[in-house]
Amino acid sequence: MHAESRHYRDIASAILQRPDEVMLEVGAGGELLVARLRVVIAAMLLLLPLANAITGGQFNETLIGLAGAVFVNLFAQVWLALARQKRRYRWLPYGSGAFDVSATTIVLVMLAANHLPAGLNSMIVWCGYLLAIALTALRNDGRVTLFVGGLAVLQYTLLTAIVFRIASPDQLISSDYGTVSLGGQLQRLVLLIAFTLIMAMVVYRMQRLVEMSGTDGLTGLPNRTWLVHRFPRLLDAAKRDGVSLCVALIDLDHFKRINDEIGHHAGDRALMHVVDLVRDTLEDGEWLVRLGGEEFVLVLRKPLGTAWERVDGMRRTLFSRRFVPDQGADPLLLTFSAGVASFPHEASDLSGLLRRADQRLNVAKSSGRNRVLARDT
Repeated sequence: MHAESRHYRDIASAILQRPDEVMLEVGAGGELLVARLRVVIAAMLLLLPLANAITGGQFNETLIGLAGAVFVNLFAQVWLALARQKRRYRWLPYGSGAFDVSATTIVLVMLAANHLPAGLNSMIVWCGYLLAIALTALRNDGRVTLFVGGLAVLQYTLLTAIVFRIASPDQLISSDYGTVSLGGQLQRLVLLIAFTLIMAMVVYRMQRLVEMSGTDGLTGLPNRTWLVHRFPRLLDAAKRDGVSLCVALIDLDHFKRINDEIGHHAGDRALMHVVDLVRDTLEDGEWLVRLGGEEFVLVLRKPLGTAWERVDGMRRTLFSRRFVPDQGADPLLLTFSAGVASFPHEASDLSGLLRRADQRLNVAKSSGRNRVLARDT
């Protein structure tokens, strides 16, 4: 029972915490997709007043539906324009989600002002809440889902409370919309809460899948996917702060020979030995990424000279601490070679920095290995 409650707490904590950079990047694309879907859905909403008029619906309700559809269509274009400026507005997922919920509430209020039962028993308009909550799953941020779902519950609760406070029992009976009952409205609120929790769990699952895609399974380090998504933000931050950003491409020396001599399982432990030593020395503004095999990238917010000193210090630390494959076995010497390149002096993007660092890495390996190069020779 205790383990189960801890599991639920872990899920709640994961949903409420700020997603990592990969997730935020995916969520920014989701916000743009939501904006495009909103434009399509808004255009479809224009058909509802027409259908109401054709089927003999009340004229006032047709006008209200048309006004609501036009309002949503105008703002759909605004949200689309904002979403195209990827991740420029951090408040955008919350703002556009709040708009989706509030637009539904506004239409329900207008319907209630014309005919009280229509405001609470119009299933077509009420489903706008469900659409607003469902769309948050595309943003891959559990905080947005809970915010939008909570706002829908709050607004509909207030609308229900106001209607039941001002209306007499006779005013809550309609030949077109049936009888508005308190029990029916509570059921709708429960449905909104349940739907919000379901969407939050969908987001949680998506977060775990994206997290797995951006994390190396053996070492737990960020992988190439994480680096590709995160690095443009690191460059932007370096430009904004006026600091240098260096990339060190690290390759373990003769690691294939180690795998062949002691086996792949011991080779994995040797890899973790290196990762643990380097990871323990990381400072703020430094990120270690595994590209694959025995190749790593170290990102440092430091000038080239300082970055070389940091990487060479890690090399010397590894050289001084031998790896013991098994109890009683002879310690093994592990070393690495590295090439370092800096932004903005030597390259302006990730591929350029990796290319320059790889050139220096190759020189380091061809000239004896177990060395770090930060200059062309």
